[in-house]
Amino acid sequence: MSLKQINAKAAALRAAFEAAGAEVVDCDILLPAEIFLDLYGEDVRTRAYMSSDPARGEVMLRPDFTVPVVQKHMDEGAEPARYTYSGAVFRRQEEHPERASEYVQVGYEVFDREDPEAADAEVFALFQQVLAPHGLRAVTGDIGILTAAVQGLDTSERRRKALMRHIWRPRRFRALLDRFSGRAPVPPSRAALLASADPMADRGPQIGLRSEAEIAERIAVLRTDAEEPHLSKGQVELIEAILKVSETCSFALEHLRDIAVDLPAISGAVERFARRCEALAARGVAVEQLDFEASYGRSSMEYYDGFVFGFLSNQLGTPPVATGGRYDALTRHLGQGREIPAVGGVIRPGVLLDLEGRS
Repeated sequence: MSLKQINAKAAALRAAFEAAGAEVVDCDILLPAEIFLDLYGEDVRTRAYMSSDPARGEVMLRPDFTVPVVQKHMDEGAEPARYTYSGAVFRRQEEHPERASEYVQVGYEVFDREDPEAADAEVFALFQQVLAPHGLRAVTGDIGILTAAVQGLDTSERRRKALMRHIWRPRRFRALLDRFSGRAPVPPSRAALLASADPMADRGPQIGLRSEAEIAERIAVLRTDAEEPHLSKGQVELIEAILKVSETCSFALEHLRDIAVDLPAISGAVERFARRCEALAARGVAVEQLDFEASYGRSSMEYYDGFVFGFLSNQLGTPPVATGGRYDALTRHLGQGREIPAVGGVIRPGVLLDLEGRS
């Protein structure tokens, strides 16, 4: 397919979002890297194209539209607001080299304080309507339920923060959960370090950027962690039970309400899920047939902190056609304390055209 065809498809999708009341916005292709490094840490360097500008410092080719659109809204937008956009984004594809590193996105974002669950339903229902002719499978999830569960764990604030930081990195999260619960043995090198009365004695030459004080501080943190009691088996099993929930929304809601009896910390998030289901049904979405996976979005949607969704093809190797979700915390971060409930999503018109060509 040609870029002309992709842009024509993008224009048609954007027109549908304009018809829904969205204002068209544009964003720079070259963005300050500091914002993304602050949000995602140094890991973002493995997924984005970075460069250095003599006047602006470190910069990045636009990896998505959501972050710059949020920044634009928090700086100058009126409320409530609906935005749409289209254009190229750039992502390094080290884990999926067969996928394009430059592709076009079309998006729709809603900033509205009135009724967050109704806004979730608005965005999802609009995407479902726009994508209906393509026979895609829709899946939903809710990162907010897992974050509420972590915040409710009976453990130290330091451990809760560590788990929260890695919710979007499932393997690291699992490793931390195993370590904090005592399932994973302490590595021999760390055990020897902690057992030593003076870990800095008999050291070799100091290599690296950390100072002696920073090394000593890290050792102190590791010792404090080693002295903490393990997470109980029951707490770990409840987290695992949440992550295993994978059924239609109606049954998932019943299942999560059962889990909430033993883990009351998730009750608020579960009831928000219930209100969202009602709002979706009010917009004609067949909630009793809509898939819900509690772990959905954890490896690819780092700034989403609540409702998440995707529209997927059944053809193997095809990236998601559309993804989206709620990102309230991102507005707080970029708004320097100010915040507004926000939800949105993006569609890849190139993937849609590719699927059309195969059918």
